[in-house]
Formats: sequence, structure tokens, C-alpha cells
Amino acid sequence: MHRHGQVIGVGQEQLDSYIAYHAAVWPEILDMIQQCNIQNYSIYYKDVNGIPLLFAYFEYVGDDFAADMAKMAADPKTQEWWDIMMPMQRPVETRAEGEWWAEMEEVFHMD
Repeated sequence: MHRHGQVIGVGQEQLDSYIAYHAAVWPEILDMIQQCNIQNYSIYYKDVNGIPLLFAYFEYVGDDFAADMAKMAADPKTQEWWDIMMPMQRPVETRAEGEWWAEMEEVFHMD
């Protein structure tokens, strides 16, 4: 199992809509997340000095993260969901090449 922490901005004017969508995530999206070996998935919101940020945490339990992410990206319902979510999001400038949500480095963990 590999833990992931990620961060992205969210448009302040879209925050209420973003929260509403995530209060009722489409069943097909939840199913695809599980099919792609992701569990214990959470998204948090925090305004940091006027910058609205989202923090995501999930655990990946598969053995080929790239293949599972490609499977998710190829799914038509996921693409439809992302078409709604992505305009609300504001990727951070320090994200790595090819990232949308910026991966964070884990500095501490305790079971």
C-alpha cells in the first residue's frame, strides 16, 4: 500500500458547487476509483491566506499505479466528471510536469 497526499487550488466562486458535487459523487465514479485500487480517499478544504486549497489523501493498494490511472483516465464517465471538476480547480504552480493535483512528499506517518 502506498499513501498519497495531493494539493490543488479551487476557485472561490466555484467552491460551493465543488462541495455539492462531492456530497453526491456519481456511483460510477466511486466504482471506478475502487476498480483502480484506491481506497480510504478523502478531500479536505482550507483557505490559506486567501488562497482556497484542496488537500486529497488516498491509499493505493494495487501494483501498477500508472496503468490504473490510465484506466481511470480512459473511462468515459470519469472524463465527464473531470470535465465538470477541472474548470473549478486551480493547479499549483509548483506541481511537477504532467501533474494536475500536485503530489506531496510524506514526512511522517504512524500506524
